[in-house]
Formats: sequence, structure tokens, C-alpha cells
Amino acid sequence: MNMNTIALTLLMYASLGQTPPPAPQNRQREVDERGAHAMGFDQERTTHHFLLYDDGGAVDILVKDAGDAANRDAIRAHLPHIAALFAQGRFDLPHFIHATDVPGTADMTRLKDRLTYSYTATELGGRLDIVTTDAAALAAVHRFLTFQIEDHGTGDSMVVRKR
Repeated sequence: MNMNTIALTLLMYASLGQTPPPAPQNRQREVDERGAHAMGFDQERTTHHFLLYDDGGAVDILVKDAGDAANRDAIRAHLPHIAALFAQGRFDLPHFIHATDVPGTADMTRLKDRLTYSYTATELGGRLDIVTTDAAALAAVHRFLTFQIEDHGTGDSMVVRKR
């Protein structure tokens, strides 16, 4: 981690009145720990999917156990909040979770008026759809989602498909 990332991480925890967790041993664990803190739900009891579409993409988060109402409800609280932040061009949480500049977010911020974010509750969680008709915004969304697939280790396809 560089000094700016460390400072941002400490400031985020301090603003929440909390101390940071002990330093994790590997990248995936780091992402999961920061993700649990920032998203408000257990990363091991939930599954993320990042989908690339010809008009944008989607973030689909669901609980692994259909009876896990607490994490399902936390997902349903998190995704509408993320939709509102992203629509404002604010990608602070992905930066915090991944402790790096997340590919695509600078362009998604610059092109925020060309992107639409919509949230839908699903049976096991929720889904954030990202839609655009702009080629530059589409490329940025695909960079963002591809990075998510890789850094979260989801194994999702990086093939762009029709919505």
C-alpha cells in the first residue's frame, strides 16, 4: 500500500470511530475484509457476480443461504446506496475496498451523465444495472467490471453478451 492509500484507509476508519483490522496476509483476504466493512455484509456468506453487457453491465450480489435474511437485507440496503453514489460519479468505496485506483472509474466519473444506474431487489439479494449508449462510457464500465471480476476472484465470464 502506498502512503496515500494508508492515509485514506485510516481516515475512513477514524471517521467511523473504529480502528482498522489487523493487516491481512493476502490480497483476496484484504479485499474481502475491506469489502465487509464498506458494504455491511459478510463476504464469505455472499456471492458477487459482475456481468458485461453490450449496453453496460451489472453487479449481482446474493446470499449463499436463502435463509440468511440479515445479509440479504444488507445487500438490499447497500446496492441502492451504491447506485446513488455512482450516479454522482463517486467511486470512493471501490477505491477503499480495493486499495487502488479502480480501472474505469475516472472515465465513469467524467462521463457520469452518459450512464444510468438502476437497482432491483432479487430473491436472494439485489442487482445494480449500469446502462449507456456512449462508446467511451461503455469501455469504462467494461474496464471497471473486468477489474472487479479479477480482484474479487469471481470467475465470471469476461465475454460481453446481449442484455
